Order: sequence, then structure tokens, then C-alpha cells
Amino acid sequence: MSLHVLPESCIANVLSFTCPRDACRLSMVCSLFKSAEESDVVWERFLPLDYQSIISKSDASSMLLASASSKKHLYLMLCEKPLIIEGGKKSFSLDKKSGKRCYMLSARDLMIVWGDTPPYWRWNSDPSSRFGEVAELVSVCWLEIRGKINATMLSPATLYTAYLVFRPTGGVYGLDYHPVEVRVGLVGSESGKRNVYLDSESGCKQQYHFVRRHTRFFNRDRIVGMPASEPARESDGHYPKKRGDGWLEIELGDFFCKEGEDGELEMSVQEVKSGNWKDT
Repeated sequence: MSLHVLPESCIANVLSFTCPRDACRLSMVCSLFKSAEESDVVWERFLPLDYQSIISKSDASSMLLASASSKKHLYLMLCEKPLIIEGGKKSFSLDKKSGKRCYMLSARDLMIVWGDTPPYWRWNSDPSSRFGEVAELVSVCWLEIRGKINATMLSPATLYTAYLVFRPTGGVYGLDYHPVEVRVGLVGSESGKRNVYLDSESGCKQQYHFVRRHTRFFNRDRIVGMPASEPARESDGHYPKKRGDGWLEIELGDFFCKEGEDGELEMSVQEVKSGNWKDT
């Protein structure tokens, strides 16, 4: 039986049970599939069930909904331009291939130890950031940053990877040779911890053994490098990578969000053991 005898609505219903990437691929089969793929029936299924509730949390909700000519257009806008929600504390977007939910927490939505103490941190605006404010590290000996999000906000049956997004304003004294401890997991769980470097040059600096020479000011250490016999390791997720927007990102860890998952997911970055001062 030829597919052309099937109603377009029937084909659209079938496509809605695939995923965005496969629906777009199937639209190239023939003009009938192309027309069915454009249907709101298909893209309504690809949008989150509570997409209207999520969009309503944005100051730009009315403008976004008014400018969307179709459900597919709305889907693509949510993929290509993250939506600022919850008074500027978070951004929401969709993964273009799968339709899975993606969130970014602003600096104001994080718990930063000494974050409101000017000698240690300062708050600035940055035109390259999607958020109104960014936190700039001035100088601390206790670095601790934590972020939380309720697991019910995430897409179920999905493996997530959490990242810290940042941009050095200069050097990274105290973090250029010393790793930080990162963790991702539900609050109260025994999730694994690992060490990463926030300095993108650390991969090269691992070629050196470091000897500390104590100085008097702030109990800081001066670092002297001596060539090591072993070559540096290649980046394996332990060093930052440059993003398309010019910022850096470092992988903190993975979390699989199960069906019906509840509780708070926590991401943390800390360096509190060395006692060294850290600044940029």
C-alpha cells in the first residue's frame, strides 16, 4: 500500500512518536512527510508537557509566544536562544536533537562562600553573559561554590552532565597548579568526587614538578617549576574547554535522572584544603 493514501494527520501522529532529529530526517522522504512534519501535532509532543508553565516564568513570555508562528518555530526558538526565567536566576533551553530540557544557574542562584564580602568577591555586569550579573573572584583562601536544582525540573530517563562556566579575567593565581574538588549528586547521596583544574594551561604545566617557596604576604606560596621526566597528560575532562561564546567550561560530573526522580540535585566546586590564596 502506498503511503500517499494515508491521511497527513495519520503520518503526523506517527512522527510525533519519534524524536525531533528523526522527524526532520523523515521529512526528506517525500513532500507528504515534509508537510506532516511541520504539523503542530508533531512539535506539541516534542515540547515539554509543562512548557507553558516554564515560559510563564520569563518576563519575555508574552513576546515569545506572540512571535512563534507554529509549535515548531517555538521549539526552535527555545533551542537557539535560552529563555531567562525566575527573575533572571536561571535560563531554560531545549536540546535541539532530543528536546531534552537544559538549565543554567546564574551566579546569583549559587551559594558562594563569602560571595557578598567585597574583599573576596565582587559583582559586575558583563555584556557577554546571558545574565545581568556575574560574580568575580577577587581573592579567597576558601573557595566553595554550590548550586542546586530540583530533579523534577529535569527530563526523566536522561543522562545529564553538569558544567561550571567561567571566564578568567587575567591569571588564575593559586588555581593554576592546584586542582579543585567537584561533585554532582542528589543531596544526601554518596556520589563520587573528583579533581579538576580550572586553569586551561594546567595540561601544559603538568610537565613540571613544583617546589614551594614561602612568602610573607597572605601566607601565599611562590611556585618554581622544574622540568619533569614524564610528558603532560592530554585533556580528558579534567581541564576546561572553550565554548562557542568565548567562555570556558569544566565538566563537574554526570547524573542520570530516573523516571519519577525527586529530591535536590547539587553541584559543588571547592578548594579548601591547601590554604593557598586564589585570585584572578
